[in-house]
Amino acid sequence: MSVPAELPALILRSLALADGYDDKEIARNRRSGLWSSVRRGAYVGSASAEGLTRRARHGLLIRATVTKLRRPAVVSHVSAAVLHGLPLWSVPLTAVHVTRNPAAKSDSDRNLICHVCRLDPDEVTVVDGVAVTTPTRTVLDLGRLIGFTPAVIAADEALHRGLTIPEFLSSSLENMHGTRGSRNAARVVNFADGRSESVGESRSRVLLAESGLPTPDLQVPVYAEDGFFLGRGDFGYAEEKMIGEFDGQVKYGRLLRPGQSAGESVFEEKRREDAIRDAGWQVARWTWPDLDVGGLVAARVQRALARSHSS
Repeated sequence: MSVPAELPALILRSLALADGYDDKEIARNRRSGLWSSVRRGAYVGSASAEGLTRRARHGLLIRATVTKLRRPAVVSHVSAAVLHGLPLWSVPLTAVHVTRNPAAKSDSDRNLICHVCRLDPDEVTVVDGVAVTTPTRTVLDLGRLIGFTPAVIAADEALHRGLTIPEFLSSSLENMHGTRGSRNAARVVNFADGRSESVGESRSRVLLAESGLPTPDLQVPVYAEDGFFLGRGDFGYAEEKMIGEFDGQVKYGRLLRPGQSAGESVFEEKRREDAIRDAGWQVARWTWPDLDVGGLVAARVQRALARSHSS
């Protein structure tokens, strides 16, 4: 999810002029499609930029923007999330976010959003030579700025990867008390859980919480009567012997064993589920498209719980 270490080289207008280009040649290269604009005064070879993800393109925009800053600033918010490799589900990446300490002036433009807010020295780190807010501060800033669900997704990932810990988030949150959006950030921190293993699982957690269902446990182990470990569910209610599974492509892609096909993985997963059902557990499943159908995930969980209660 992070920005590739080797991004295409930026072509800055100032350096191009120093190398003997003139503005007419620069304009001609842009019109012909030889160069693509990253932002005003910064370009990239179109061939080398072909196929870049939106995160990689934002990484280019960050580099181009940092070189144009008239005063020092720290890359922050969604841009910091990109540099730290945090997921940004349904979050626009059209402008670079930076933060300056109070007393500084904001010089935002179409490609730059400048936040004026206190930054302590221990809230700043360096990624690929760029000053950027730490993962802890980045999670809190996202909680203050973007919607609850995408902020939870990023926070879950940061905790899951060990980029921060709950104690760091809580301590830093106290220092933000009373600042704009701090209540929203607190809600995210209180809900975040590093046991969530994917964007889909994090989205599912939010949907289940909003439905009013009892809070499920995460990564619930399931055992046969003889104590044999059958597997674990993404979500679950151990007392009711019910688990919920988000079936993202990650299970049949990134986590395949060497030499294992997706079809073999699906068959193995089916055998695992049969064994879990034979052990008396109820299973609810849903996929990525299901997350966008209002109430569907919660309804499936409710039906599975009802089956468990009646069995």
